[in-house]
Amino acid sequence: MSSTLNTLSALSPLDGRYASKGDGLRPHFSEFGLIRNRVRVEVEWLKALAAASHVGEIAPFSAATIAEMDAVVANFSEADGEAIKAIEATTNHDVKAMEYWLKARFESNAEVSKASEFIHFACTSEDINNTSHALMLKEARDAVLLPAIDRVIARFVELAHQHADLAMLSRTHGQTASPTTLGKEMANIVYRLRRTRKAIAAVEMTAKFNGAVGNYNAHLSAYPETDWAAFNQTFIESLGLVFNPYTIQIEPHDSMAELFDAIARLDTILIDACRDIWMYISLGFFKQKLKAGEVGSSTMPHKVNPIDFENAEGNFGVANSLLKHFSEKLPISRMQRDLTDSTVLRNMGVGFGHSLLGLESCLRGLNKLESDPVRVAADLDAAWEVLAEPIQTVMRRYGIPKPYEQLKELTRGTGITMEALQAFVGKLAIPEADKQRLLDMTPASYIGAAAALAKAI
Repeated sequence: MSSTLNTLSALSPLDGRYASKGDGLRPHFSEFGLIRNRVRVEVEWLKALAAASHVGEIAPFSAATIAEMDAVVANFSEADGEAIKAIEATTNHDVKAMEYWLKARFESNAEVSKASEFIHFACTSEDINNTSHALMLKEARDAVLLPAIDRVIARFVELAHQHADLAMLSRTHGQTASPTTLGKEMANIVYRLRRTRKAIAAVEMTAKFNGAVGNYNAHLSAYPETDWAAFNQTFIESLGLVFNPYTIQIEPHDSMAELFDAIARLDTILIDACRDIWMYISLGFFKQKLKAGEVGSSTMPHKVNPIDFENAEGNFGVANSLLKHFSEKLPISRMQRDLTDSTVLRNMGVGFGHSLLGLESCLRGLNKLESDPVRVAADLDAAWEVLAEPIQTVMRRYGIPKPYEQLKELTRGTGITMEALQAFVGKLAIPEADKQRLLDMTPASYIGAAAALAKAI
């Protein structure tokens, strides 16, 4: 087989079978995305130094030079990335290769060339890398992941409102239980997702820029009078990140762990939702819209399988195995630095990718759903025993002895007919208005505030 990478020979399904679905993440989490962000950080650092009054050895850059520097970042291409990788083949150091490329790129610009030794000034590679990783995560979250989450939430809201009044039999422990509405069950999912989405969006991505072991050693050796902590905080905040003032050589990745844990919680909620919807499809509460030409089974032509929800569940599981490893491993580093985080960080896009695949599969499944009100009503009408709860509750109000025990004797473990339940109610010594209310009640009408709750979501 040829070693040329294509969707058939790719080792990871994210670059093979599902390649097109991960396109939105590639600009952020690919090797190209990492190098592009490194270039951005280095260029912005050089611009900040040139604009600083305490660095007198660099003249402030002209507007034309700043425009050229910004263009290098904005127009950074795969060819540029390949050129840096070619240099790395000699240096065997990725950040140093990028530094050399920048010096060569601006060699014809007299202003930058004169200040070229201030490229990567006082930086350890981790200053560049951790800032780049924070930018990658923040931008991928905001531009790709959150919009995908929002689309899923919006569809659950539609289902909640559409089915707010569709009474449905609940099942707790797999047994018949007090009725709800199909819309209210969708609203439950919406509330959970919104809360977790808020947590994902609220994570502040931190970055450090304080040198080899976090003490500004090199900075102060060159400019001992400068308040480098304040200067570097301003620099990090100019990139839209939160400055971490206390670190070792590496940023401790605590904010990364917060983000990965929050995404994993959302994935877990959606695993729960996918399994429930799978069950509702199995019960016939939901049907799935047919797609022309699609095959459900290789041998059973009648089948329309809930494959989108199964695919989503599987991808959320893969994502969480990675995300949870990230959040447990990344905050741990021996002494002032070890390299165990490096290879793990290169897999951030894989975790994000499987979460994104799960979201897209889930949404595709949700968009195929059609309720079957007749099937839902038939299931509910076969469970009159669920009215034992309101009857014994009214009996308690009026002091009738052992109401729970009486209804337990009548209903537990056996089905019960409407006639038998109404006969029992007819003999109760309670006010006529309450008796009539219980006699008029059906499983479909015993839904409490479910409809209102679903409409309010």
